[in-house]
Amino acid sequence: MESIKNKISVAPMVDKTDRNFRNFVRMINKDVTLYTEMITAQAIIKGDTDYILGFDEVENPIVLQISASNKKEAYEAVKIAEEYNYDEINLNVGCPSDRVSGNAMGAYLMAFPELVAEIVHEMKKATKKPVSIKHRIGIDGKGVLPDSFDRTLLDRYEDMLNFINITEQAGVNKYIIHARIAILAGLDPKENREIPPLRYDEVYKIKKEKPHLHIEINGGIKTVAAIDEHLKNVDSVMLGREIYDNPMILSEFGKYYDKEINITRKEIMEKMLSYVEKMEENGNRPHLFLLHTHGLFHGVKGSKYWKREINDSKAGSETLRRLLLEVE
Repeated sequence: MESIKNKISVAPMVDKTDRNFRNFVRMINKDVTLYTEMITAQAIIKGDTDYILGFDEVENPIVLQISASNKKEAYEAVKIAEEYNYDEINLNVGCPSDRVSGNAMGAYLMAFPELVAEIVHEMKKATKKPVSIKHRIGIDGKGVLPDSFDRTLLDRYEDMLNFINITEQAGVNKYIIHARIAILAGLDPKENREIPPLRYDEVYKIKKEKPHLHIEINGGIKTVAAIDEHLKNVDSVMLGREIYDNPMILSEFGKYYDKEINITRKEIMEKMLSYVEKMEENGNRPHLFLLHTHGLFHGVKGSKYWKREINDSKAGSETLRRLLLEVE
């Protein structure tokens, strides 16, 4: 089965791209590809699958991102997920968290391309859905990788090319590449998104050398102008924090789908009200949804007021009705 060929996707973000946030995105843009948060294979195998894997039909196209350290658990997790209507399964080989690396998952696995190929092979046996990989351009594994490694700094272009050459043999045809290395010790995930320099040219080079692969670029992309520039060199673009912090940018993406997205903040708030009312009817806390909407008034008058109002843990439908009366 062919991977999703969509020009724009919303990056998987821990504690952010949950079901509520994904529904919020769909209130603004129905076309971009969505990702779940990174979910460990063990969590899927041992946890409440409906809670962990369930999503609403409106969220498609949507990709399930998993992390795994061995092929057996990867197979089991993907087999369980097959009951759900995900469009694609993605293996995380890019998370730099020391907790994730300490469990031999995420970016740590870039040092073991043969193992990644085995994991992907088992994932593909468990599903008819396409399987993709999200990774960094390299890693600094000093103090983390085993002493048996001759080199713990795997940050050369040739290292990334070798990783792709090997994992491609398992049937991967789509790679989402964060254009920074991951430093596995000494930096937290936030610092790993900011301190290692961006090396977009190396992602472009992969596309030139591997034109048959779908190459998606990620890292530090914040504007439509930047997206347009990247699309001259790769197949698609992934944005994360910018969409979370400034969700109205989603309304600027219509041109990538041959349409215009004409939606106002007030119209979005009306959709939010309907969603929150359903949450309240079902006994769920609206705050779990509203906390993801802080950026709705990003860069415009009233932003601080909006954040203050919806940040109240008791905020709900009544709050939104009152705020709607104040919006032109």
